[in-house]
Amino acid sequence: MSSQPRCPHCRHFLYLDALACPNCGADLGFHMLSRQFYGLRNNQVVIEDRTWYTCSNRSWACNWLVRDDAPAGRCFSCRLTRTRPAANDTVALQKLAGTEEAKRRLVLQLASLGLPIVGWDVQPGGLGFDLLSSLTDGRPVMIGHANGIITIDLAESLDDRREALRVRLGEPYRTILGHLRHEVGHYYQNVLLTDDEDWARCRALFGDERASYRDAIKRHYALGAPEHWHDSFISEYATMHPWEDFAETFAHYLHITGTLQTAAAIGIRLDAAVTSLRDVDVIPRESYEDQPIQSLLTDWEWMSQGFNRINRAMGFGDLYPFRLVEPVRRKLAFMHDIITKAPLTYEQQLAIAAPWDGERA
Repeated sequence: MSSQPRCPHCRHFLYLDALACPNCGADLGFHMLSRQFYGLRNNQVVIEDRTWYTCSNRSWACNWLVRDDAPAGRCFSCRLTRTRPAANDTVALQKLAGTEEAKRRLVLQLASLGLPIVGWDVQPGGLGFDLLSSLTDGRPVMIGHANGIITIDLAESLDDRREALRVRLGEPYRTILGHLRHEVGHYYQNVLLTDDEDWARCRALFGDERASYRDAIKRHYALGAPEHWHDSFISEYATMHPWEDFAETFAHYLHITGTLQTAAAIGIRLDAAVTSLRDVDVIPRESYEDQPIQSLLTDWEWMSQGFNRINRAMGFGDLYPFRLVEPVRRKLAFMHDIITKAPLTYEQQLAIAAPWDGERA
């Protein structure tokens, strides 16, 4: 199923957050299950004999469609938000719009990978999001994950605040989408590791997650990352505790597959006849589900060099400023294995994205 969004009327290219076509002006809604935009009439459209409406959060830039019997008229992504700013906190709600867009991108990628997404009010420990603002709440908001609930500080949607934190913490990359991909890695560690063999393999690569997390935090912030951490870890933060190494590696798997999928959808490739990077063509795929990890990482090695050159041509830093050393590649291979082991079918995704019980708001 192609992930390249186009206007259903004029076929103009669309970004995933489009509410209307920039070319023909048509009002549009995004259908998560088919990964397609549909034209709207009176804020609704019929898809496969079923009426879909615009999400009740469309005034806050949500462009997803919601089935006619969904609770409270909220789309699947918006229903995953457990806590959001008060209705009269317009400053925080403006920041919420950007964060919700990043969350929709995350949910769409998880669905594209065939990963199960069960909501927080459907099942204990289900996935949910508390989207809070430290600026308007007047108290600190700790970004993190606990029992399926991911907490995000909306203040980090402010570029100056996020960049100041990135520099202070010595991070090469820090975005809202990056936070979401990291924190959802914590959630999926408990979802995807289903037996003792999986956990044994995981601990052999990442370490024993049963080690004291509190002690690990104290050690990390007192002493920093160990010397030569680059030889075994994807980031300094990954060195803190096996949980964080797993989540960081999971996030990078999403970075890599998401970027390659986008490149494939819009036809970006490295042509050996015109590039000096490699002597054979590099053609990224929209899905690497049936490919070995080496195929994924080889394509990424060369494509990321091209992306980095483009960024540098605009005066930015590298798009992907990380090194994939051999221990990290083995960890990514483990991610590839557990993620592609049992992807959900379209019908299974449809059942999960269906209204939860018709009653919950």
